Amino acid sequence: MSPRPLTEREQTLIDLYGYCQLGMTPQQFCAKWQVNHEAIAFICDRSISTVGRWFTRGENYRRPMPADLRHLALMDFLLDHYEEIPENLLSVLCSTNRNR
Repeated sequence: MSPRPLTEREQTLIDLYGYCQLGMTPQQFCAKWQVNHEAIAFICDRSISTVGRWFTRGENYRRPMPADLRHLALMDFLLDHYEEIPENLLSVLCSTNRNR
């Protein structure tokens, strides 16, 4: 099967996503949602110790990567709009079968 060509609308969506400055810090996420470091580690696919360094001060502090900030912002969006997302769309979004 050969790759599907992009329509102008699909290319516009890619551009919108690529240029979007979507991001939420772990501190902002924790201020909004009652979560622990383990949940943030799960969302961002990081170790709990890495997430712990995002909350420390001093020489052990590590800044989250832009991808981590985007993961948290996307999760925040999904949590805010969960009830509005049709079940069939959620099943496609969260499907374990990624080779379609």
